Amino acid sequence: MATDATDVSGDPRRLADRDTSLRDKYRRYKQLRFTDPEMAALLLTPVLTYLFLISYYPIIDTIWTSLHQGSVLPTQEETFVGLENYRSVVSSSSFWNAFIVTMIYTFVSVPIEMVIGLGLALLVNRGFKGKYIAQAAILFPWALPTIINARIWSWLFHGEYGVINDMLIRVGILESSYPFLSNPDIALASMLFVTIWKTSSFVALILLAGLASIPENLYEAARIDGASKVKQFWYVTLPLLKPVILVALIFRTLPAFQAFGLPYGLTGGGPGESTTTLVLWAHQITFTRLEFGEGAAAATIITVFAMVICVVYVATLYEPEVR
Repeated sequence: MATDATDVSGDPRRLADRDTSLRDKYRRYKQLRFTDPEMAALLLTPVLTYLFLISYYPIIDTIWTSLHQGSVLPTQEETFVGLENYRSVVSSSSFWNAFIVTMIYTFVSVPIEMVIGLGLALLVNRGFKGKYIAQAAILFPWALPTIINARIWSWLFHGEYGVINDMLIRVGILESSYPFLSNPDIALASMLFVTIWKTSSFVALILLAGLASIPENLYEAARIDGASKVKQFWYVTLPLLKPVILVALIFRTLPAFQAFGLPYGLTGGGPGESTTTLVLWAHQITFTRLEFGEGAAAATIITVFAMVICVVYVATLYEPEVR
């Protein structure tokens, strides 16, 4: 039987069409003319490459390190141990102490920040002279770098020459200097005060943007219907602010749950482990004890916890019809 001469790979017409298509593409590319899919791929490639190198690769490498023991240096060998590092982390009492400190730090500070931030946003959103100066002023605490903010407050809280002790003694609240940062019973409360002071203004900035997007005619309609200020806030402001509140919650809960700079600069995690957060604990076992595998396992666990919190927030507060 004779072989079919119109084989796809050897068909002269198919080859000629393919060459013509390649020449057309080359001509279009040379003239910077792209189809929509080609333009989308061209624009997304740098972004995806950046995300892979900056975000995804470190995550993958951290998970890989958490399954091994040994040095992370390329010249040293690593031993695969499976989930042994995770077992070591979750069996550590220090880990669970850091977990409790982190949960208290997060879920005490964030709700207070939301309330104070909402109050500041409502206050600054009102029309008055110096409004824009006030908006800039409330951002000052948040604008301070965290480590500088921590060092300033460590001096203010100092038991011997701190300004706060001096002021409280002068007004008669204290009879002698109080060790705010060296007393395990009060050190965490002091750290909570500092983070609330610093980040409430950031929450106010986010909520202020949400307040500015609410149409004024909705309030006019509510006033015509006889709604009081409280009812306007409850039935107009809060429902329309819910998506913005969700954003503010996520933006504040994740940094609070992963707090490092403030406890590191303010107390160093002490006294004892009373202010040691999860990230600070992971930093200590990684770079002090040089347990890179356990540190990577702790970092992975912290990431999973943070993702769970975000999922709970979104599942609870996200409403597609409110935008």
